[in-house]
Amino acid sequence: MSTFTMDTGTSRATPSPVPGKRTTAPSIRARKIAGEDGLRTEQPIVMLTAYTMRMAQLLDPHCDMLLVGDSLGQVIYGLPSTIPVTLEMMCAHGAAVVRGSWHALVAVDMPFGSYEASPVQAFESAARIMKETGCAAVKLEGGEAMAPTIDLLTKRGVPVIGHVGLTPQAVNVLGGYGARGREEHEAQKIIADAKAVADAGAFCIVVEGVMEQIATAVARSVAPPVIGIGASADCDGQVLVIDDMLGMFERTPRFVKRYDDLAARIGEAARAYAEEVRARTFPTADQTYRPKPSP
Repeated sequence: MSTFTMDTGTSRATPSPVPGKRTTAPSIRARKIAGEDGLRTEQPIVMLTAYTMRMAQLLDPHCDMLLVGDSLGQVIYGLPSTIPVTLEMMCAHGAAVVRGSWHALVAVDMPFGSYEASPVQAFESAARIMKETGCAAVKLEGGEAMAPTIDLLTKRGVPVIGHVGLTPQAVNVLGGYGARGREEHEAQKIIADAKAVADAGAFCIVVEGVMEQIATAVARSVAPPVIGIGASADCDGQVLVIDDMLGMFERTPRFVKRYDDLAARIGEAARAYAEEVRARTFPTADQTYRPKPSP
């Protein structure tokens, strides 16, 4: 395997050998075992989103999985939702994240409209993603309705991460991004969706934006590991959007914990730079090229 480091001469990523093996879908699946209180992982699975090569480099040593989420539509491109995201976007960013990582399993979201029409359409899209990015898995949203698609993909060699609960691609049907499962019928639907996705062959399931007790029930009742986001600490792992947890935006969902305030620090660095440029104190002799003194 290889990882990618910054070449100081060109400021571009160049491969360098690194010992070790990349995390695989079967190894993630195998971390869920039977315990006294139901199925669970002994050590929770760590997942974060990544959209660029450099961010992948920084996150890879700490994560079991990196998700190239269609959240890049909002985070990178300033789109109002994930709906306008294209396969081309996902392939470009997915390839960058694969180039920047060597340890974590890289999964790529299948964007809206690329898989819902039929299992065959889904396979064609997934095959393109895997060929163009080198990723190890794809993620798609939906429960029971997507079970035949997940079944076909897994049988044709495409590892699949399911996604139930709050499904952002269905925001227009759901009517917003509020937590799901407040009513009993919806809670039972989420649990049934998770079981259908698990039975169809998903090696992992993301459960997003649901009432805590529902996420716990799902995690204890299905065989694949359950990765929570706005769900429960009892899930088999957790995922967050990297820009949210680093404090890159003023507004973040309630379930996000900010581990830094990079927006403020970047703004301060830009302010200091602007002041020095306007005062002509940058660049200095250390940042300019001058003739070497004659011997």
